Amino acid sequence: MTIQLVWFRNDLRLADHAALIAAAARGPVAALFVLDDETPGQFGSGWRTGAAQRWWLHHSLASLGRSIAARGGRLILRRGRAGPIVQALAGELGADVHTIMHHEPWALVQEDEAGAVTRHHGATLAPPASVLSGTGGRYRIFTPWWKRLLEQMPPPRPLPVPDVRWADVAGAASDDLDGWRLLPTAPDWAGGFSDWQPGEAGAAARVADFARRAARYDDTRNLPAVEGTSRLSPHLALGEISPNAAWHGIADAVGEAVAEPYLRELGWRDFGQNIIDQFPDHGDVPGREAFTRFPFRDDPDGFRAWCRGQTGYPIVDAGMRQLWATGWMHNRVRMIAASFLVKHQLIDWREGERWFWDCLVDADYGSNSLGWQWVMGSGVDSSPFNRIFAPVGQSVKFGAADYIRRWVPELAKLSDEAIHAPWEAGVALIRAGVKLGRDYPAPIVNHEAARARALAAFAAARGA
Repeated sequence: MTIQLVWFRNDLRLADHAALIAAAARGPVAALFVLDDETPGQFGSGWRTGAAQRWWLHHSLASLGRSIAARGGRLILRRGRAGPIVQALAGELGADVHTIMHHEPWALVQEDEAGAVTRHHGATLAPPASVLSGTGGRYRIFTPWWKRLLEQMPPPRPLPVPDVRWADVAGAASDDLDGWRLLPTAPDWAGGFSDWQPGEAGAAARVADFARRAARYDDTRNLPAVEGTSRLSPHLALGEISPNAAWHGIADAVGEAVAEPYLRELGWRDFGQNIIDQFPDHGDVPGREAFTRFPFRDDPDGFRAWCRGQTGYPIVDAGMRQLWATGWMHNRVRMIAASFLVKHQLIDWREGERWFWDCLVDADYGSNSLGWQWVMGSGVDSSPFNRIFAPVGQSVKFGAADYIRRWVPELAKLSDEAIHAPWEAGVALIRAGVKLGRDYPAPIVNHEAARARALAAFAAARGA
């Protein structure tokens, strides 16, 4: 029988994997993953997998390889331009090729260059092109898109790992995973990543953990000091769990009505795929023409202060330090930190986007570009530019005191009232032994002045 080659990409799982299920029904299966930095590198500013996600990828591939080996198979690893490698291995094995469809622009090039490939749905709740308006058009705005998507929901229930007859591919060359050097060594900056459990089993454990808290999601998701979010995003980004499985895992636990706020977030992830499917350059090109003229500032020192969590605004600095230490940042704080960079500092959103891309274990082209353009106000669906987050107000509103204490320990002794704006703390600073400018920086910008400057810059861009 003809070998069926399953080409894994950002779908590193065996359960509810449509390509694997179809391949197993047709013949003996071979499994392949290609580390391709070349094809993503040719788009825009280059989109090779970032450093933090490479750490995750190493452990996820090790987990997938063990799962396949335990069932009698072998995961073949190759490195290089994916399309030609897939085509060559298929020719070597005399194999038919199956893969899950992905919607990043480089994924489409990979598929085209791979030759004859059977593509299967499985990276989103519904194929992006299937969510259409009454006139057959594509949606650019989330709310009407979400309402139309719900007409196709719930998604099909996830399918278990199929019975697979693994092909004998002992003669096929395979790279050594350790030889790819995906893990940091000099220095090893991933020490704070130890709370993560990459892989399919880790994704299942994360769903089970969140299912116990999901009924409180709408009340706690914006509170960075509380474990209110699912933390499933890295597992979804590399496809260790299907979106269908995430949907049903939470909806079954608390009921679909109670789960709706979280299910809507799964929808937002799908919406990002819908946007990049229509606008492949969304990670590099503003969705609104006025923002091509926006007068961003060249401020290397300010950008460095933001990256290092040294802006003098505790909520921003806590988020940026959490990102560096753990490869993840609370979603509410992501919005606050992003808004601060592009509106308080007037630094190009693409610089922040690329920093997140390199530092996030859950880096996702659709979600990342959608989020940054939403905050900037430049996306086809975005927040108005004049919605400028006040970092102190946000910090107070969402009870971030304990979150700040964890990630900005210089301020740990300050009271809940003083910690959000330490430069206003006066006697409390002295009592806590904090000296602004040495222990903790003074604010690098004044909020009101920065807001006025940002609005003036926007007016200039619109009137140019």
